[in-house]
Amino acid sequence: MGSFFKECGCSRPTRCPHPYTIRFRDALGKQREEAGYDTQDDAIERLTQVYAEKKKTAPSVAEARRELGQQTVAEYAKQWRPRQRSMTEYSTGWHVDSSINVHIVPRLGSRKLNSVTPIVVERFLDALEADGVGRGNQVNIFRTLKAILWDAYAKGAMADDVYRVHEQIASNTYKPAKLKHRRAGEFREVPLPRSVREAMERYQEKHGTTKNGYLLRGPSGYYTEPMERRRVRKLFKELPAEDGVGMYGFRHYFASNALGNGIPITDVAEWMGHKSIEETYRTYRHLMPGSITKAARILDAGLWDAA
Repeated sequence: MGSFFKECGCSRPTRCPHPYTIRFRDALGKQREEAGYDTQDDAIERLTQVYAEKKKTAPSVAEARRELGQQTVAEYAKQWRPRQRSMTEYSTGWHVDSSINVHIVPRLGSRKLNSVTPIVVERFLDALEADGVGRGNQVNIFRTLKAILWDAYAKGAMADDVYRVHEQIASNTYKPAKLKHRRAGEFREVPLPRSVREAMERYQEKHGTTKNGYLLRGPSGYYTEPMERRRVRKLFKELPAEDGVGMYGFRHYFASNALGNGIPITDVAEWMGHKSIEETYRTYRHLMPGSITKAARILDAGLWDAA
């Protein structure tokens, strides 16, 4: 799918403040590099987006979207603003211009569109709060930023491949509760395959949501893991399914697939909601035997260079 790395040469690159660079082949087969990704999550999100584009988009369209995604927030905002003809200069337009020039561009202007994730927006809002920006002004700024990013997303510059999890169904009450190992109100973000997102959208369009806004709900309560287990067993009744097949089977598939394809275990631990990386390692270390061999080769090469 591609690779990500740092060119800084620091002894502990995963903890240094320097940005990541990604390397991949675009829809035309040309090798490209993009720099400026603050975290591994940002780099992986962009590589996932590239991969999805290559599989489902014509090369010419994918290239146009890639180039659009390479624009910075400041560049796109400058193009976006003149198209908002309904905004008058001395009312709504003045507030929009102020939001862009005073807050959005100074904080996010140099960031490329395809690197703007929900976490980036969350940090932006936290910075506004920390700087003492009034709540009413925060609302106006967020509305402007949302309009700019939504316009960019509609044109294909950004991929919606992140799912934010706010709560889970408690195993004892079968009702929504805070996430395990998280404080109330905290969330975690996980990769959302485009095919899964499209399936969810089709389901919602056909069946709608429950009165509480949930997509799935059982006849006597929330959609729970035991209900899912029964559904899976019915679905695979013709197959020799192992005892206990259910949601955890899908979790194990997710982790196995991610680790088996080189996704860092630190990221997988975060996505799965594990309390620590040790829990992930104990469960899935058998999927990473190649790391020992790889480490041996790296050490061997270093010893030969030193000699």
